[in-house]
Amino acid sequence: MAKRTKKATAAKRTAKAPAQRPASLVLSVRLSPHVALEAAAGSRLTAVVNDYPLDFGSFSQAAAKRALSLRDGIKLSALAGSKPADHEIACLVQQLARQGLVEYALTRKAGAHEVAVIEPQMPDYQPQLAKLGNSDTIVLSRFAYLRRRAGEMVLESPRASALFRIGDPAVAAMLTVLAAPQKVSKLRAISGFPGTDLLALLLACGILFRLERPDDNGRRPSEGDPALVMWDFHDLLFHARSAEGRQANPLGGVYPYVGWIEPPPAIRPPWPGQRIDLQRVLPEPAETVSQAAKLFRARHSVRDHDEVRPITLPELSLFLDGTARVLSRWESSLDDEADSPVLDYTRRPYPSAGSAYELELYLAVARCDGLASGFYHYDADAHALSLVPAQPALVADMLDSAQYAMDAAGRPQILITVASRFARLAWKYSAIAYALTLKDVGGLLQTFYLMAADLGLGACAVGTCNIDLFEKATGIPFHVEGPVGQFTLGRPIDQADEGSAAEPRS
Repeated sequence: MAKRTKKATAAKRTAKAPAQRPASLVLSVRLSPHVALEAAAGSRLTAVVNDYPLDFGSFSQAAAKRALSLRDGIKLSALAGSKPADHEIACLVQQLARQGLVEYALTRKAGAHEVAVIEPQMPDYQPQLAKLGNSDTIVLSRFAYLRRRAGEMVLESPRASALFRIGDPAVAAMLTVLAAPQKVSKLRAISGFPGTDLLALLLACGILFRLERPDDNGRRPSEGDPALVMWDFHDLLFHARSAEGRQANPLGGVYPYVGWIEPPPAIRPPWPGQRIDLQRVLPEPAETVSQAAKLFRARHSVRDHDEVRPITLPELSLFLDGTARVLSRWESSLDDEADSPVLDYTRRPYPSAGSAYELELYLAVARCDGLASGFYHYDADAHALSLVPAQPALVADMLDSAQYAMDAAGRPQILITVASRFARLAWKYSAIAYALTLKDVGGLLQTFYLMAADLGLGACAVGTCNIDLFEKATGIPFHVEGPVGQFTLGRPIDQADEGSAAEPRS
C-alpha cells in the first residue's frame, strides 16, 4: 500500500511538473559580412568596406586587440563592463552601428546555432528588450512580412528599424501561430520555443505588438496609432522602402545589372507597320509655338547655384504664389443624407486627385536674400512661411543629402521637401491612395520646373529623400506626414561662366 502511494505521488508530481524551459539565448554584436576591421601601428582601427577604408581613430592596445574579435562577435553583456577597454569597445560599436557596419546575432547558449540575426535598417537602432510577461497577449503587426532573400528567410516591417534573418525553423512556426493573438504562456508550450528574448526584441521593434484588452482581436485599430488605420500594407512598405532613412539598401545610381543585362536604349525601337509623318504636317514654329511651349522647351535641371547672388525673398514669394498657393476654397456634402460629412476643398495651380491637395511644402533655406537660414513650412492658404524649430544640424544634413544626391558643387540655396498628409487621400481612395499622391507629386514638380524657367531660376528635382531625417526635424511620424519628393531652387550660375563643363540638360 505504501509503495503504491509513493508511486501515485511521484506520478502526480510528474504530471504537475512545469514544461522544460528553453535554453537561454545570447545576444552578440559583430561586423557585417562586407566589413573588415584592421589594426594598424599605434593601435589605430580602420574598417574596410568594399575596399574603402574608414578611420575610427586610436585605441588602447587592449581595446584594439579585443576589437578584432568583432569579426566573430562579442556578447553585448560584455560591453557593459567597468574596465576602460570595455568602454572603448562600446564606443567603437556605437560608431560602427551609426554607419550600418554591424549586425546582432541571437544564439542558443549551448552552441553556436543562430536563432536569428538582426540587421539594423536605421543608424540609431540598438537592440532593446521590451518587458514581457506570461499573461501578456501579443500578435504580429499587419505590416510584418516574411520573405526569401537569396538563401535566407527575413522578417521585416516598414515600421521596424531592423530586420531579422530567421535561422531556426521553430521561429517560423511560431510566427505562423502569431497571425492570431496569443498569450506568451501558450507560446512557451510550442516545441522548440526560442525563448522570450526574441519575442521581446520583436516587440520593441514593432514587428509584434501587445494587446491591451482581453477581447481585442488584433485588427487595424489595435496597434495603438489611429494614423496607421488608413495605411494599407503595400502602401506603407513602398513609402518606407523607396526612400532613405528606414532601410539599409543601397540607393541611387548603383548600376546593379552591369555585365548581366545590356542597358535599354534611350529611344524605343519603332513599331512595324504604317507610319504617319507628323513632321510633314507640322505648321511653321513661328506661327504655333506658344509661351507654354517655350517654357516646356526651356525647362531643364540646374544643380549648381550662384553663391554671389542668391535667390531673393520676393522671387521665392513669386515662385510659391505661382505654383502652390490656395486660389479658392469651397465645401461640399458627401451625399444628400442629413448626417452626411461635409468635405472642404481647395483649388491650387497644380492638379491633385479629387482636389485633395494633400501635399505640404517645407523649405530648408541655406541662402536667400531677405530670409534667414532655417527650416520653414509654407502656409498655402495665407501665403506665409512659418519657422519650424528644427535643429540646425538636421537642416544641414538635409541640404548635404540633396547636394550629394545631385552630385552638385555646393549646397542648394533652397531645398523644398514635398510631404504628403496621406490620410487626406486615403480617407477616400484607400488602395490607390499612395499611387495618387505620387502622381500629384509629379504634377507639382513639373509646375515647379515651369515656374522656375519663367522666372529665370535654377531648379532641380532630387531623386530621393530621407524620411527619418524629416521626422526628426518636424517631430511628425513618417506615416502621418512623410516626404514624397524634393526640389532645389536658387540663382543659376551665368551660362557664360559655366563653360563646356556644364551639366547636361535633363
